[in-house]
Amino acid sequence: MGQRKSAGPERSIVNRASAALGEAAEAVVVALAIGADRGAFSELVWRRQSWLRNLLRRLCRDPALADDLAQQVFLKAWRSLPQLKSPAAFGGWLRRLAINTWLAEARAGARAELTHESEEVPAATAFVPDAAEQLDLDRALAQLTPTERLCVVLAYSEGMSHGEISAATALPLGTVKSHVRRGAQRLRVLLGAYQSHEKEHAHAG
Repeated sequence: MGQRKSAGPERSIVNRASAALGEAAEAVVVALAIGADRGAFSELVWRRQSWLRNLLRRLCRDPALADDLAQQVFLKAWRSLPQLKSPAAFGGWLRRLAINTWLAEARAGARAELTHESEEVPAATAFVPDAAEQLDLDRALAQLTPTERLCVVLAYSEGMSHGEISAATALPLGTVKSHVRRGAQRLRVLLGAYQSHEKEHAHAG
């Protein structure tokens, strides 16, 4: 029987490099990726892909489209990384790329959706869903206009301030505040309606 060949020094070096990247701080990995290190960029994709896809799925409500947009965002990121001045700013920079990619898709009208104008509702406090509300949140978000949904998701899912949302989306600050306020109010009304329907259904059963 022939002796089993060893993996060789090259594979050992690659494995050690991959392990080192996996343990490195993100800013270090970003700095390497800026220098055209494909292994480092692959590590960034692995770290950020779930977050990015979830953000885009909340915005577009179409998992397949969200995955396509995520691929576009990562491609743009790879091409544009040399323009990133601070590795520590990568997260916010990538999020802005995602927002711009989604806005371009929405403005193109490829998947334009019409929604009814919302009714006037009483002023509400900031919307923070509990565990039960979370089950219906995506369905309620689907009833918002694209810009309302964008502002609400960035404010409450991403924790961005009104000023940050305005800067990232190029929407006027007053418009952002209005979309966040009205969107949160509509979500409370919609979630309340869904919960009432579920209770009635449970009693009927």
